[in-house]
Amino acid sequence: MTWLTWRQFRTSALSVFSGLAVIGVVLGITGPQLAGRTDFSDQDFLYNGTILLVYVLPAIIGVFWGVPLVTRELENGTHSLVWNQTITRKRWLGTKLGAGVLTAMIAAGLLSLAVTWWAGPIDALAAQSTDRSMVSRMSPVVFAARGIVPIGYAAFAFVLGVAVGIVLRRTVTAMAVTLVLFVGVQLAVPLLVRPYLLPAVNETVAITASNVLGISGDNQGVIQNIVVQEPAGAWMLTDETVDPSGKAVSPLPDVVQNCAPKPGQGGLPEPGSAATCIAKLNDLGYHQQLAYQPASRFWALQWIELGLFLVLSAFVGWFSFRRLRHLA
Repeated sequence: MTWLTWRQFRTSALSVFSGLAVIGVVLGITGPQLAGRTDFSDQDFLYNGTILLVYVLPAIIGVFWGVPLVTRELENGTHSLVWNQTITRKRWLGTKLGAGVLTAMIAAGLLSLAVTWWAGPIDALAAQSTDRSMVSRMSPVVFAARGIVPIGYAAFAFVLGVAVGIVLRRTVTAMAVTLVLFVGVQLAVPLLVRPYLLPAVNETVAITASNVLGISGDNQGVIQNIVVQEPAGAWMLTDETVDPSGKAVSPLPDVVQNCAPKPGQGGLPEPGSAATCIAKLNDLGYHQQLAYQPASRFWALQWIELGLFLVLSAFVGWFSFRRLRHLA
């Protein structure tokens, strides 16, 4: 059964690993050139491209590995021939899931390892930034393209593809549904799950001319928000101005509206020019309330999210075995 699974799986697997080899060569050549630099503007294309690749690989695994591995046999009816031999349904599916999940995790792990190493100098510099000029590895976009989390995404994507294939039993339809579901998960987790995996750090800071990054407003020039410096490398969840009672205020009070430069069309005026207004806010007891996940929690969140996806993969795998009982 293992040999048969490999024959069915080898073409798509070798294609992906060949692509990973090419990516590894590119990163291996360009990576050493980043050491010791402080300006990475010429690497924006490759930097963004590596993030996209880590996101796309699990989707490819789920759509082109997981789905066809079962639907191909279900559509052709060859599964019945196998089940009528010495191979049980559980062994048939277990072998496919075991080989596929392991290979998927290895592929995602290798790509994430290469990308994390290549982007190391960029991430290290971003971890020192407090003015949002660089995106840290804790940010939602970068986080899932670093470390060990991509391994969990790849395992889940593969098992999801298998499960959808068993339910729908049509390759093209199952591919489309798998892609939609997986992309939905990729969007939902950083918005609805990751911020709550660990309690956020809450901090109150004074509003001063030295720590204000900018002032934003609406199209009518009404000043809505102040943005202050954030802890280095942190993932900001909340950055809002609150009154003396602790209630968030937006738009800002008249003392600011009447003397601060107007942010036309939502622009950001120079913070230094609003020093008088900022001083008045402090005199009135206003301050800035921050909620964030600090940079020190990167690996803790990585392990928790990996575990979450492995548990989710196990649940979807269990569902697949249950559903398999109803197949003719």
